[in-house]
Parts: sequence; C-alpha cells; structure tokens
Amino acid sequence: QVQLVESGGGLVQAGGSLRLSCAASGSIVSIGAMGWYRRAPGKQRELVATITSGGYTNYADSAKGRFTISRDNAKNSVYLQMNSLKPEDTAVYYCNAGVLTTPTLTLYNYWGQGTQVTVSS
Repeated sequence: QVQLVESGGGLVQAGGSLRLSCAASGSIVSIGAMGWYRRAPGKQRELVATITSGGYTNYADSAKGRFTISRDNAKNSVYLQMNSLKPEDTAVYYCNAGVLTTPTLTLYNYWGQGTQVTVSS
C-alpha cells in the first residue's frame, strides 16, 4: 500500500502565494511521474502540472508563468509553488504519482486525498 499525503492548502487573497506539498510513503520501490491536478466546483478534474523522475516538467496553460512544480526524489515528495494566485485557481488540489510497489513490482497510479485552495478577490 502507498499513501500520498498533501499539505499546504488554505485561504489566500488574489495575488498571493501558496506552496503545496505531497509526500508518498509505503511499499515504494520507485516513483515515476508525479503531478498536481485540481477540481473546481462544478468542473471536471484538470491537469495543473506534472514532473518526471528526471525533472522534465509540463504545465497547463493556466499555470504557466505562475506555478512551479518540483520534486525531491530522496523524500518521495512533490511540490507546487503557486504565485500570483487568482480567484479562478480556487479548487481542491490533488497529488498524483505513478509508483512501482513491493513486493510484486507492479506499477500503480495513486491519488492523494486533496487539499483545498481558496483564493479570495
């Protein structure tokens, strides 16, 4: 079993910043791509940013220039630095990771429980 635990969400005014963290723990052999997704009220979950184990990043157009994804492979963690936040960034943010697990060496896709980000105008 693998758990992804997010932290760092909260309430911030427009123009402010937040840093989300996600730590993976459990029966981990290695972790491939990690990412952040979000679901705004009344909308489908959407990609925010992803990062490979080698550090290659990909961003949604809405995140480019404002958000930065990074990871610490030694800590099995991924981060999302969010700057210049807008009210439309309000959503539940979910961490995602592709994890190679013990003892079966099977690759599974895991999700965190989500952390609320609210940006007031």
